[in-house]
Amino acid sequence: YPATKASYQASEVYVMPVEGGAARKISGTLDRDPGQLMWAADGSGVYFSSDEHGTSNIFFAAANGGVRQLTNGSHVLSLGSISRNGIAAGVQSTYDRPNDVVRVDLQKKDSPVAYLTHANDDVLDRIQLGSVEKITYTSTSGARIDGWIMKPPSFDPSKKYPLIMEIHGGPHGAYTVAFSPQFQNFAANGFVVFYTNPRGSTGYGSAFG
Repeated sequence: YPATKASYQASEVYVMPVEGGAARKISGTLDRDPGQLMWAADGSGVYFSSDEHGTSNIFFAAANGGVRQLTNGSHVLSLGSISRNGIAAGVQSTYDRPNDVVRVDLQKKDSPVAYLTHANDDVLDRIQLGSVEKITYTSTSGARIDGWIMKPPSFDPSKKYPLIMEIHGGPHGAYTVAFSPQFQNFAANGFVVFYTNPRGSTGYGSAFG
């Protein structure tokens, strides 16, 4: 890209008549990438998921403008389908839980997520996972950076461990709080794993990216 051009710009949500015409932005000042867009059954707006500091939650953009966040949580939550009465089915993952199908009532703000599947419980019940610690630190020019440290099972802070620093490519893209079998495998073999979202990562806004 030329020096005057940004290499990354967060996407925005627009609507326009199906017969053509001017597009109109309805995502307001949201400076994050929306995905998995789905119209509300009554046409009042659009549901979507979006990344935020390594997490992903569900949002709603009203057709007449304005965005509100509908779910909260340290998880990666994606949309699969939405019923006419606003019940969403999607997929959720956390540090210590691989993807499962979940249900959430989008008509109630911060409605709890209910699991519909338990695909890996039989495996998780008989293994010990590495624990994950989130850290935030200051980089050059005052940029705040998210990072995560995964420790081996039965970690002993009095001992020294080899470290793997895992660096994502792109640079646009991001590590998340979702379950990582790769990192868990490293931890199970006695490594501490450090992964981070430096500038250039997505989920932190256009200027950061």
